[in-house]
Amino acid sequence: MFTGLVETLGTVAALEELDQTSSGGGGTSLTISDADTILGDAQLGDSISVNGTCLTITEFDKSWFKVGCAPETLRRTNLGSLKKGSQVNLERAVAASTRMGGHFVQGHVDTIATIQSVTPDGNALTFRFKPRDPAVLRYIVEKGYVTIDGASLTVTKVRDGADGWWEVMLIAYTQEKVVTAGKKPGEDVNVEVDQVGKYVEKSVAGYFEGAANGEFAILEKMVSKLVDERLKALGK
Repeated sequence: MFTGLVETLGTVAALEELDQTSSGGGGTSLTISDADTILGDAQLGDSISVNGTCLTITEFDKSWFKVGCAPETLRRTNLGSLKKGSQVNLERAVAASTRMGGHFVQGHVDTIATIQSVTPDGNALTFRFKPRDPAVLRYIVEKGYVTIDGASLTVTKVRDGADGWWEVMLIAYTQEKVVTAGKKPGEDVNVEVDQVGKYVEKSVAGYFEGAANGEFAILEKMVSKLVDERLKALGK
């Protein structure tokens, strides 16, 4: 679990598609350098967020660490397109004493989105994103949370539909702390929507599935009663 508050920017030192070392496990591995500020209390097996993706530390030293990237991770995220020298957002998993300045972030990327535009607004930047999977738009609401490359951001505008998009604004301080600020239209970002919307959707769907077995009549009566009371209050 993470907060979406990026702690530092790391640098990709290596991306190996077939890492046969014990820490590589015979799959794709990613080595991140310039990470000394967050490795002082690191342990093998710790979770760490790399561009919003929860990964497991398999090897580390004072200033660098290695993680493995499963095939599903590479399909869902933009990690496979990273190059040597690319910067990435890094955050350690939350501790019991962590202040929740962002929101609850799992590090489970839902989809990739493409930057459609970057518009200056005073000293801020407004980014517009179009998701690869339009279905995630139902979980994105104005003034709600969305995680972009691991950074917790507030949605300022959203448009639903097959050609839908949403916007966030990066203030001057945030621009210095996250990799997204340096990206251009056409580049991709990792997206994780707020999990609360998913849980609410599943709970409501489960209720109505149960309602089909006899509870619908009760719900219908409740709605009808509320409508009648509202009409009476309006004098109709």
